[in-house]
Amino acid sequence: MTDTSAPGVTTRRGAAVGRGIGIGLMYGLWKPRVLGAWRVPASGPVILAVNHAHNIDGPMLMGTAPRPVHFLIKKEAFVGPLDPFLRGIGQLKVDRSGADRTAVTDALGVLRDGGVLGIFPEGSRGEGDFAALRAGLAYFAVRSGAPIVPVAVLGGAERQGRLIRALPPLRSRVDVVFGDAFEAGDGSGRRTRKALDEATVRIQERLTAHLAGARRLTGR
Repeated sequence: MTDTSAPGVTTRRGAAVGRGIGIGLMYGLWKPRVLGAWRVPASGPVILAVNHAHNIDGPMLMGTAPRPVHFLIKKEAFVGPLDPFLRGIGQLKVDRSGADRTAVTDALGVLRDGGVLGIFPEGSRGEGDFAALRAGLAYFAVRSGAPIVPVAVLGGAERQGRLIRALPPLRSRVDVVFGDAFEAGDGSGRRTRKALDEATVRIQERLTAHLAGARRLTGR
């Protein structure tokens, strides 16, 4: 019998609830156009590597991905009532100021249990062009062996809404483009610093190429 009190079960259920909330909000407030969602493996561990140009990117992916997503989210977001809410929907808190062993353990646990881990490989919101990648994505991919699916979220930062300037205009279109899954490692199983650096270069090339293709495809 499954122990439904186990943290992993609770987190998986929470992420499924979070997906349901995301679907309702994202499709209710905006007009997501989702391309290539079939490229996300239907089962097993996978990492979604998402560009990050707007604060709507994470919730948009949660509401449009074909599977529930556990995002690594900066600890600064876990304040007040958002703390229990984000934890309740299966999201993972990470301290970006140093090596957060708890966040690493939690993220690897998601992948070990066959779940979907969402990462902003640029580390924080910026141009959303994958120009500067942190090593965390390569570490999780190489350590777990999980494939990476690149994701481009486009349109969220193009215009400001009139009612809430921090959000895109209501009912505007936001494109979410999923790319082909790929392996970050070189097949040797090495986890050395050199191996991770080489994996980071490979990842950046694939993510940058996917973003360029998504922009051509969507005209954005």
